Amino acid sequence: MAKEEKDEESILSLYEDAPDLEKQIRSMEIEVLLSGESDANNAILSIHPGAGGTESQDWAEMLLRMYKRWAERREFSVEILDYQKGDEAGIKDVSIIIKGENAYGYLKVENGIHRLVRISPFDSNSKRHTSFASVMVSPEVDDNINIVIEDKDIRIDTYRSSGAGGQHVNKTESAIRLTHIETGVVVQCQNDRSQHKNKATAMKMLKSRLYELELEALQAEKDGVSKSEIGWGHQIRSYVMQPYQQVKDTRSNEALSNVSGILDGDIDAMIEGVLIAMNRA
Repeated sequence: MAKEEKDEESILSLYEDAPDLEKQIRSMEIEVLLSGESDANNAILSIHPGAGGTESQDWAEMLLRMYKRWAERREFSVEILDYQKGDEAGIKDVSIIIKGENAYGYLKVENGIHRLVRISPFDSNSKRHTSFASVMVSPEVDDNINIVIEDKDIRIDTYRSSGAGGQHVNKTESAIRLTHIETGVVVQCQNDRSQHKNKATAMKMLKSRLYELELEALQAEKDGVSKSEIGWGHQIRSYVMQPYQQVKDTRSNEALSNVSGILDGDIDAMIEGVLIAMNRA
């Protein structure tokens, strides 16, 4: 309209405001995309290192830090549900709950295998190493979602907590591991000194994981693909630190060079790019 009326002042103003307008449009598009059934829920996020010992365990801890810093940027709260420290460095396993508006809606795109390429700080020959870690995200279920788990459906194992906490933690089998027999889903919690509280938290985690599996199955049926095609057994993102700097997501094909910033929690651009790409697919 400004061009038709040859309103040069308005045209100039529009060009100056274009970056802000693009941000507003993108923000509105993301708001629309975060309208799924569970998008507004808190997110339960678990990180598991792949094969490779210390290298992969260190990578898992780097990912944990990345998500915690992302949560801090958004003023979300983070609670550790289960934490198993690595033998030399990093972590063997970790589960956290991130609480905040649309936490699951954003973090659901982080489901999958994350790959790191770097010069290993644990290799005296300074060789380049590739490490993998899997990230699993599920929505925290609330009382409105009815998921029935009977005792016969699960196997319960108790073990001694490996985390910090003094003699009480080391001497009592307060940690809980639940295995859902039908699906093979395994969750564990050792955050509390009380076995009863750990079991209650583990049950919440298990319900969330089963609910996420159900959501995936429904989406797979809707899309006409098999469940295995949308599982976690595929690489979704590569973080390359050497010989060049790049983080690339295989779903959006977006590649960014700010590796240090992304590992410091600046992952909104990556997340939003995937959300938009998945919606347009």
